[in-house]
Amino acid sequence: MAAIAAGEGLSLRAYLVRLADTLLTPRERDEQAEQVCVALHQWTGYAPSPVEQQRLDEDLDRRLARAVGR
Repeated sequence: MAAIAAGEGLSLRAYLVRLADTLLTPRERDEQAEQVCVALHQWTGYAPSPVEQQRLDEDLDRRLARAVGR
């Protein structure tokens, strides 16, 4: 990461501060996910139940783990 920072003319600390500024807080991620669910429902009429959402999340986690070779 230090090499990336140096390549951009930044100290490692400045690079990490800039990187942190681009990340969403857990609350912001939750709000964004809710907005996506509302938009999906408005656009398609699809509104997964909490149980279905959990199953879909678990399926996505399994697929991502397989894709990165875990």
